[in-house]
Amino acid sequence: MERLKLPASGTVYLDSNSVIYTVERLEPYAELLDPLWHAVAAHQFGVVSSVLVLLEVLVKPLRAGDALLEEVYRDLLLDSAEYGLVSLDQDIAESAARIRAQHGLQTADAIHAATALEQHVDLFVTNDPAFVRVPGLPVALLSECVNGA
Repeated sequence: MERLKLPASGTVYLDSNSVIYTVERLEPYAELLDPLWHAVAAHQFGVVSSVLVLLEVLVKPLRAGDALLEEVYRDLLLDSAEYGLVSLDQDIAESAARIRAQHGLQTADAIHAATALEQHVDLFVTNDPAFVRVPGLPVALLSECVNGA
């Protein structure tokens, strides 16, 4: 397994799957993401996501009635000084529409990509290869680190 190549500074965008891997300790990805969280704690860079991440990660614990898992997600996303959530606004919505039209991403993914581009992130961490189609998005695929691609 290769290491995730992290920026020396700046901002890292986490897609929902990266948050889920971390919180629910889903391997091999949780271990791969641990150095990212250590770097965040050391203030090497900031972490952001679209507020859409909150919607996506809360579905499973809400369905299961898992209040503890809900709380862990809310603590990380809403009460952490290290994590910033970016609201969906008109500019992001219009950018997402262009991304969806030009590159065929699903709506939620187009919102994530547009948000990351607006934030000028230095790295976009995901396990979804659809994001590679978006020009200018500095994508790191976790599966490629695991598979050594």
